[in-house]
Amino acid sequence: MKCKIVTDSSVNLFSMEDVDFSSVPLKIITDSREFTDDQNLDLDEMLTYLASYKGRSGTSCPNIHEWLEAFGDADAVFALTITSSLSGCYNAAVQAKEQYEAAYPGRRVCCLDSLSAGPELALIAEKLRELIHSGKSFEQIEAEIRSYMKRTHLIFTLESLNNMAQNGRVSPLVAKACGLLGIRIVGQASDEGTLQPLHKSRGIAKALKIMLSEMKKKGYEGGRLRLVHCQNEPAAQEFLKLVKEEFPDSDASIGKMTALCSFYAETGGIMIGFESGR
Repeated sequence: MKCKIVTDSSVNLFSMEDVDFSSVPLKIITDSREFTDDQNLDLDEMLTYLASYKGRSGTSCPNIHEWLEAFGDADAVFALTITSSLSGCYNAAVQAKEQYEAAYPGRRVCCLDSLSAGPELALIAEKLRELIHSGKSFEQIEAEIRSYMKRTHLIFTLESLNNMAQNGRVSPLVAKACGLLGIRIVGQASDEGTLQPLHKSRGIAKALKIMLSEMKKKGYEGGRLRLVHCQNEPAAQEFLKLVKEEFPDSDASIGKMTALCSFYAETGGIMIGFESGR
């Protein structure tokens, strides 16, 4: 069985080792420019442009044709998307699944709504790779990945919510408070797949400690942790240090956000995907 993992670009990965993988790009759109979230994008140039841009900006999701192209000729496709509460990616992937299975009888597509974004998707993709390598059937992989997704979570801290508020992702009142006098928001992906503010924190040091505390409340015990940041390597390293002090054997790594997550998290933002339990 030829298996493939296909995600949208909110996963912040353009490739995965030892598995057939494709990332389908979302786009960041302004009145005068369009940025495609792929490996060819100059992310620093995009962020510099957006920092001085005063007009409306937004995002668009991949269309059905782009999902179908990414499925390729796989016998079994596992399509993973950003939460359906924030994007139309999941709906497009489901429609692509229906067309693919109708065109190629015997081939199967499993569409997974992450109810999250960013590094939580990376954890799920890593687990899918493990399950594919195990040689399990399509049905077994689908059952086990859906069970695993109940143990993965997303927490984040942001110093600006301007783009989120502008695109209806959070309340403008919440956004207005963020960034004033060094105030940062600490939040999470809710069980329903919405982005839920939890705390206001003055300064990054306190925000990092709050995030680790919230992770432990969710059942983090030192398992996998994937952190991505938008131009904030020092804070990312400091958080990893906090984690290693309490969980020295944790499987934790740091990466950089690509365009979609950088657009919403903005400069200074940090997103963390983690497992609860062992």
